Amino acid sequence: MIQRKVIQNKTKFFTLLFTIGFLSMQLQINAQKDGITPVDVLNLQMVSSQKLSDNGKIVAYTVTQPIDPFKENKPAGSHLYIYDIENNRSIPYLTSASAHAISFRPRKNSITYLSNSKELKKTVLYEISLSGGAPVVLYEFERNISSYAWHPSGDKIAFTSMEKPEETKSKLPYQATVFEENKPNRKGYIVDFNSNNPTEIMVAGSVYMLEWSKDGDKLAITSAPTSEVDDFYMAQEVKVINPSNGNIIAEINNKGKIGQIAWSPKGDKIAIKAGADINDPTDGRILIVDATGGIPTIIDRDFEGKYEQIDWKDGGIFFLASKGTSSMLGSIQEDGSKKNVIFESDVHAPSSFSLSEKQISLIGSTPEHPTELFVAKNSKKIDLKRVTFHNQWLKDKSFGKQEVITYPARDGKFDIQGILMYPTNYEEGTAVPLITVVHGGPESHYKNGWLTSYSSPGQMATAEGYAVFYPNYRGSTGRGIEFTYSSQSDLSGKEFDDIVDGVDYLIEKGIVDKDRVGVTGGSYGGYASAWMSTYYSDRFAAAVMFVGISNNLSKWGTSDIPNELFYVHSRERLWTSDDMWMNYLKRSPIYHVDKAETPILIMHGEKDTRVHPAQSLELHRHIKVRKPEVPVRLVLYPGEGHGNRNASARLDYALRMMQWFDTYLKTGNRKAEMPSWDVPMPK
Repeated sequence: MIQRKVIQNKTKFFTLLFTIGFLSMQLQINAQKDGITPVDVLNLQMVSSQKLSDNGKIVAYTVTQPIDPFKENKPAGSHLYIYDIENNRSIPYLTSASAHAISFRPRKNSITYLSNSKELKKTVLYEISLSGGAPVVLYEFERNISSYAWHPSGDKIAFTSMEKPEETKSKLPYQATVFEENKPNRKGYIVDFNSNNPTEIMVAGSVYMLEWSKDGDKLAITSAPTSEVDDFYMAQEVKVINPSNGNIIAEINNKGKIGQIAWSPKGDKIAIKAGADINDPTDGRILIVDATGGIPTIIDRDFEGKYEQIDWKDGGIFFLASKGTSSMLGSIQEDGSKKNVIFESDVHAPSSFSLSEKQISLIGSTPEHPTELFVAKNSKKIDLKRVTFHNQWLKDKSFGKQEVITYPARDGKFDIQGILMYPTNYEEGTAVPLITVVHGGPESHYKNGWLTSYSSPGQMATAEGYAVFYPNYRGSTGRGIEFTYSSQSDLSGKEFDDIVDGVDYLIEKGIVDKDRVGVTGGSYGGYASAWMSTYYSDRFAAAVMFVGISNNLSKWGTSDIPNELFYVHSRERLWTSDDMWMNYLKRSPIYHVDKAETPILIMHGEKDTRVHPAQSLELHRHIKVRKPEVPVRLVLYPGEGHGNRNASARLDYALRMMQWFDTYLKTGNRKAEMPSWDVPMPK
């Protein structure tokens, strides 16, 4: 008996030593493989734009440069780089200033870009030689240059610039703002560098897109009646201009949203990436029209996806498209025939491409990294090669597994797609807290790429033990016309039920703890967050609402896009009947505040014109007065609009968001004491 006890004690001792050793090893591994933090997210570098040279030998691209949020509160800039395809190397080309709108100057050995000149105190067009040397100012206008497009000769550009607003004649020592009056238009011009005398494009209103025909004899533009945001979305029309005098020679009778125009190689037709009609929430269809004018014809109407970018070459119209959470590249003929997909992926999320006869370049992300530059040989099937490798420190970070899920909607009409991130080191069969992230729009969708940002918890949350769910509820893009239109005239109805159905699906799978479900999102996603914390409050233990909607009645009277709201969302004016007023009120979170039990953090930019800050003020006040026992906090960001642009404001947001979820969601204790009002410092 004594000997057996000694053996048992030795066994326990060695077991303890092994356990201590194993835990020590695990701690070392975890120390080496920490998860993503809010500070990490602000330190990410991302490829933000790219342009392939006509000969397909080099790619010019820009990379965002992080701003230290503890030192400066300003937006990130972008530096210019060159990727040499033949020699497989990247070269920093402009790191002393921020560059955007990069382009190769035709028939010249140079790159052009827009940047703010400190000396000239405005945005001007710069040129930098590919042979080396310092950038020079190629062209300055009397005001900021907003955008430009090169003529095929390389000797002239079309460009846009905002008019100078009319100056007041008042002798008072201050000037009041007269709402939506005296707003300058964005005018279009053509300048030949041989004379440097700009010719104004003779259209009323504001000019936006500029696209030269292949031979340079004609210029296609888009213009809207005013510079109002609502007109930008809903009233842009395509016109063809005679570049010698700036006069209109053809008008296209397109209706609805528009995202891009592309000339046919012969210059006889124009492809338009636009909405199918005035009620289409997206610009994700391809329309074809004669360059002499007329009504565009839609092609490939039944495509259950969304066209993201087009380029018309001799071989047809090349495209980048989304299909569900996946992406594809391919070509299609102008009559919609011979559609050919040359690349399709479930784990790449491309955002733009350039094309030459022999090469393709594009920007894309994956679940493992933010946007990088990829290249491939232009052929019937392409094999993408990643050629930039920023954020190498991500290799030392742990990630939660990311996968696409599909689940049935409760009405049986659709199967809904979503993306799920598991906590890092997730153990199968464990029910964990969940953060549901709802996209805005709702004309948007999540692709299976990099999904973490200052306002999207993603891998920041997986590192803290959360699962994160990104639902593409009905009304989302990437699923064809029927799916995108399916949420119209039903604000907060079946679209938001789809989100709850996804949560229930994850609960039934045993992945999610039903008592620890949270929600967040911005804009329309903020509307969903407010809805879940009121109407569906019994289901959600914590919410973070960003630039969101709380009252659909006052939203109509305060937003800068009332016509867009009507044409592509409500499809009915709220003042058309007494019933409509009550219907819109019942579709508002403030109407359901008496049900509210969900602790909610509300955040908003003070200068938001899309969703007025009063929307957040209303919900905050209703909860404070009607349900004073419910934790609620309102945070306003001075100088920010419909989303935070500046580094410090972004970090402040991310830290507060994660603190709120840690306080209420990790434990599921809705009655926990509110954390300090002060911004929490990172660990």
